[in-house]
Amino acid sequence: MAVEVDLVRTMEVPTRLVHGPGAVGSLSQALQDFGVSRPLVVTDSGIVAAGLLDRLLEHVGEHFVFDEVRPNPDIALVDRGVGVFRDSGCDGLVALGGGSSIDTAKSIGVVAEHGGSILDYEYGRTPLARRIPPLAAVPTTAGTGSEVTLWAVITDHDRGVKFNVGGTPLIGPHVALIDPELMLGLPPAVTAATGMDALSHAIECYTCDYHQPFTDAVALYAMELVGRWLRRAVEDGSNLEARTHMAHAATFGGMAYGTESAGAAHAMSQSAGGVHDCPHGALTARVLGPVCEYNAPADPERYARIARALGADDGRDTLELALAGVEEVYRLTEDVGIPTMEALGFSEDEIPPLAKIAYEDPQTIGNPREVSQADYEEIYRNAFSRGRT
Repeated sequence: MAVEVDLVRTMEVPTRLVHGPGAVGSLSQALQDFGVSRPLVVTDSGIVAAGLLDRLLEHVGEHFVFDEVRPNPDIALVDRGVGVFRDSGCDGLVALGGGSSIDTAKSIGVVAEHGGSILDYEYGRTPLARRIPPLAAVPTTAGTGSEVTLWAVITDHDRGVKFNVGGTPLIGPHVALIDPELMLGLPPAVTAATGMDALSHAIECYTCDYHQPFTDAVALYAMELVGRWLRRAVEDGSNLEARTHMAHAATFGGMAYGTESAGAAHAMSQSAGGVHDCPHGALTARVLGPVCEYNAPADPERYARIARALGADDGRDTLELALAGVEEVYRLTEDVGIPTMEALGFSEDEIPPLAKIAYEDPQTIGNPREVSQADYEEIYRNAFSRGRT
């Protein structure tokens, strides 16, 4: 499915970016700039135990803390956070953590501003009418890019799915403080999963039907950074240079999303993540290679460009180079130790229902090659088999 060259597109980045070692020190001024005097700090217990919350609170005055975030945040979690926000008389938000904390904070902001339940604002239902209260996003992982994305992803346990909220600058953080010092010492498994998540954003947004020149630019650079620095960040968690480049890769990957969706890999990981509670980045990484292998023949020129970004040897025809890029994705997935599908909690018996919910996920529409439910089953089988080699 080719995009018409005369199609009018929109690119909007509503978030101020403050980046570099020590960027968290700008938080007090950022809150002042946005008129926030009593923020709700949204984070998780692991961040608290690691001492990162204390480091952040050095730059915050009066505040309240909501530290109940867990991976794959759900509707009930958002409801509790909204209650704390309202009961405490908060006028802004600070999200400290990975994508789960930032998505939770965005969702709290949506409901605090519009009322009701976050489920009301599932994409395609009630559109957002006003911007969320001022939000400062402080990522502690380099992966989701949620500090700049125009989306939040929330789990609905009743349906066994994750759903999207946003697709508009009204949900974007007001400021992102991207401080790689907060990422030093992140465990290798988390570094690997989040780093591969950044790569998946870049690859899928570069190849999906919604791509455009402005998002292409940041997506390609994100791929180059991941290809060069992720292995180093996994091998040595104290490498500040690697952490800095991976932090940039994550942000660029998030910016590549624009207001649109991604493709089949995210359709698979997002829907399957509602079935089993597993790390989103690791699951996306495990299906990324098989999706690339399926898609490459449909757009070999773009996949050849991906191959070059990941360091594949050139000097071959376009399709051969494109497939070499797919092998680079597989190689990186194994080199950084992404768990197998089985280790993530899935079994091959689940392939038919997993394929069905992936096919029904809205991100299927943007995939560069038409994909049926049967195609998803084949991609899943590939994901299981490649993880064993």
